[in-house]
Amino acid sequence: MRTKIFVPALFALLAWGGVLLAQDDFKVGHPERYTVRLGDTLWDISERFLRDPWLWPEIWYENPFIENPHLIYPGDVVKLTTVDGQRRLTVERGGGTVKLSPRVRMEDLDQAITTIPIDAIRPFLSGNRVVGAETFDTAPYIVAGADERVMGSTGDPVYVRRLGDDAAQGYKVMRQGQPFVDPETGDLLGYEAIYVADAARVRTGDPATYMITDLNREVLPGDVLLETDDDLIQSRYYPRPPDGAVSGQILAVLDGVTQVGQFDVVAINRGEQHGLRQGDVLAVYKRGRTMVDRFSAEQEEITLPDERAGELIVFRTFDRLSLGLIMEASRAMRVADVVRNP
Repeated sequence: MRTKIFVPALFALLAWGGVLLAQDDFKVGHPERYTVRLGDTLWDISERFLRDPWLWPEIWYENPFIENPHLIYPGDVVKLTTVDGQRRLTVERGGGTVKLSPRVRMEDLDQAITTIPIDAIRPFLSGNRVVGAETFDTAPYIVAGADERVMGSTGDPVYVRRLGDDAAQGYKVMRQGQPFVDPETGDLLGYEAIYVADAARVRTGDPATYMITDLNREVLPGDVLLETDDDLIQSRYYPRPPDGAVSGQILAVLDGVTQVGQFDVVAINRGEQHGLRQGDVLAVYKRGRTMVDRFSAEQEEITLPDERAGELIVFRTFDRLSLGLIMEASRAMRVADVVRNP
């Protein structure tokens, strides 16, 4: 069976006459043809043709006839052609040309490509999360391990306190990470909860006994037990600008550094309360530095303009903050840099 590649409606939209991109939406020097390869992401392919790779889904959502993605295969050639004076995309497969047009095709999506590199955010989809400030004060916690050992590993029992009568059979073992404080208000927005391991109940009591499974890092006394996060996490994101005006700041880089680069995960101080959704794209602006104009008679202090430094896509949203993946980084960025509508 041929390997199938998932490329949502970007190509259908450009190829279909209902909605068309303007010529200046295409990147200068874009290719006339591109051969699809394993490892491609939708962002990568879009970026080859479009000046703003996130632009295509905004147009897609305006097209009521596009409901299902299309499948193309490694080795297919995406060709940009002109038909009746309009720019269209076609796919050449096995020596023939297939016009990309709206239709439903019931096929497997095995090895489908994703919009963004999912490996970069995988730990933040299934493990690490953001929790409220009070969570670590009220959650069940590990008081000790077996045989007076300080650390636990896979298969070891651990003893847990502060379990209620409705204690679950299994939990995620989490560790308190960095706090997220809104620099504008001083409010504590939450804590990073770092995934440590899974734990399965062996016996009830106070303390109860749980066994460590699926270890991610060594378990320590004081680690807490949280129930599995059942939020629906997407593996495919359809980039789009936010519905309303958004302006915030980068609060932290999730690997603990201050410099921000491509494919780093960052926390920002805007979330669902501010209208953000998974898939929203924000531009990152490097803050203009403050300096003294030594050439002016008053030696006045001035602030240079913010400069656009990159783009991020939001992949997890919470009430007052979100996590985003840096997709483009044209210059160095730092914590406290500005994010706003692209």
